[in-house]
Amino acid sequence: MHPVLLIVFLPLLAAIIAGLGGRVIGKTASKVVTTGALMIGALLSWPIFFSYLGGSAEPVVVPVLKFIQSGALNVDWALRVDALTAVMLVVVTSVSSLVHLYSWGYMEEDPSQPRFFAYLSLFSFAMLMLVTADSLVQMFFGWEGVGLASYLLIGFWYHKPSANAAAIKAFVVNRVGDFGFSLGIFGTFLVFGTVSIPAILEAAPGMAGSTIGFAGMRVDTMTLLCLLLFVGAMGKSAQLGLHTWLPDAMEGPTPVSALIHAATMVTAGVFMVCRLSPMFETSETALTVVTYVGAATAIFAATVGTVQNDIKRVIAYSTCSQLGYMFFAAGVGAYGAAMFHLFTHAFFKALLFLGAGSVIHAMHHEQDMRFYGALRKEIPLTFWAMVAGTLAITGVGIFGIGFAGYFSKDAILESAWAAGSVSGHVAFFVGAFAALLTSFYSWRLIFLTFFGKPRWAGSEHIQHAVHHVHEDAGEIASDHDSAHDHDVKAKEGTAGYHPHESPWTILIPLILLSIGAIAAGQIFHGAFVEAEHGLAFWAGSVAFDEHLAHAMHEVPTLVKYTPLIVMLIGLAIAYRNYIAKPDAPAAFVAMFPGVHKFLMHKWYFDEIYDFLFVRPAMVLGRFFWKKGDEQTIDRFGPHGAAYAVGVGNRITARLQNGYVYSYALVMLLGLIGAATWVFWWVR
Repeated sequence: MHPVLLIVFLPLLAAIIAGLGGRVIGKTASKVVTTGALMIGALLSWPIFFSYLGGSAEPVVVPVLKFIQSGALNVDWALRVDALTAVMLVVVTSVSSLVHLYSWGYMEEDPSQPRFFAYLSLFSFAMLMLVTADSLVQMFFGWEGVGLASYLLIGFWYHKPSANAAAIKAFVVNRVGDFGFSLGIFGTFLVFGTVSIPAILEAAPGMAGSTIGFAGMRVDTMTLLCLLLFVGAMGKSAQLGLHTWLPDAMEGPTPVSALIHAATMVTAGVFMVCRLSPMFETSETALTVVTYVGAATAIFAATVGTVQNDIKRVIAYSTCSQLGYMFFAAGVGAYGAAMFHLFTHAFFKALLFLGAGSVIHAMHHEQDMRFYGALRKEIPLTFWAMVAGTLAITGVGIFGIGFAGYFSKDAILESAWAAGSVSGHVAFFVGAFAALLTSFYSWRLIFLTFFGKPRWAGSEHIQHAVHHVHEDAGEIASDHDSAHDHDVKAKEGTAGYHPHESPWTILIPLILLSIGAIAAGQIFHGAFVEAEHGLAFWAGSVAFDEHLAHAMHEVPTLVKYTPLIVMLIGLAIAYRNYIAKPDAPAAFVAMFPGVHKFLMHKWYFDEIYDFLFVRPAMVLGRFFWKKGDEQTIDRFGPHGAAYAVGVGNRITARLQNGYVYSYALVMLLGLIGAATWVFWWVR
């Protein structure tokens, strides 16, 4: 039995056991079963990855079952394992297993732990099914599965209206992207007569230059198919226009943010584009669109991230921006660099999210960085883990030695320049500026959270926690104390409050992810992006451009050092504004209030969508509800029939008065009517 069967189906089995039997086996057993399944998957995935890294493994297809046979449509359920799949297996199982372990400490006080861990494992199964897909139908199954699991996990705390709203928003926005993705699958089957991914990729070059009818026009076949498929990627990977769900998804528990919205689900779109890269290579127009959309997303999310105060939302917009990097790398043909950044990003972004969760845990669920400060001595392990993640995401490194992001982000920017196209050069400059902003808001997060003076007294969460501590200790003011005295005592209490370091179930994943953030780029960059090794490693699983890989090393010196320069500029600005001159941000806002308002409103995408889509949909829905349903269908349908029966009942009830002559009159009228009817027809 191939180990990929265990890797994929053990999380499903664990989800069923914890989800359906959680009340029977208890929360501890549920956590052991689900976490153990993912850890076994991780232990089995790394040897598969290293076998492809060493060049000793060949692509394999593991059949599971016959799924659909209908006319020309033949779908076999099979698990495809090649270098691209091996990379995703490592990412999904490693991050997911660490998130499961992290959740032991973070969710310890939650009463619904079996349900939570079942959802986590269900998500992992769906994502693993997606990345091992051998057909577009199977990929779509995993695609919708992660969407379902995301909905369940974002809305896990369903008693919070904001969590329910965020879950619905994620579900609806992703339906838009999934509609485009499904149209792309339909069109691909129409053109190629199969949904088998290897068969489609083999036949794709032969369809270059052909046309197809669409919406009354003749359009390039491969451009149409690739753009429809890319719409699905835009929704799942939160690209500009379909990005609005990602920041709101932070309403879910922090482990959910790390698993779904940093390391796995949101990278599904990037994986899909890389898996179908031979298709995209047949359409220059499609690649140009992918490049510009990725670059626009990178700069949009980076600008918005600079003004966010919620620690999780800063990292969420950072995720959105980094996904833009991956897409414009794919757009210029650097699929190896795109997957390399996906690989390294999974480690340092999961580290940042879980580190943020550790901070939130220490600060009694306070997420506003304006109420942090001076935490580096209170939670030192979390501090150093967050610093490692920040050094990785900002791309700190020089002379071939550096953190993970130094290798993967530099490879993307160098590839964009080396591509030599207009779109590539635009992506380079936009990406460089986005890197500057990334450095600024990442170090801003570190400085606001771990440096400066404690600002805990302004936090309602801390005041509430201290209030209960004092109440338990008998130190709280009596009931007849004034509200002012109570506030003063609460603030006095918070001034002496000391955040606590997280338990080891939280710290161990941080330590392990820190290793990945530090070393993953240094160790693996050769296999992913270097011309000498990349062609052998990818072995056709992505369209690896050997010429572009060589050209990366021949870019001008200034291009090579641009990431380092912009990182230092961003660090310097953040240091000046939040350490040297803490009043500088307020002065900037006072000088440019319009810019600040524009960024705080996230470029007004939510407001525009609310005006164009949400409100008209509500008005239309209310019209059909009131005028159509209630006043038309119900009025003349069930309610009208009931009213008619009631009126008839009241009329006939008057005849039932108990007098014999009334009954005789009715009988006589009946006889007259019957006789008249008979004589009429006889004549």
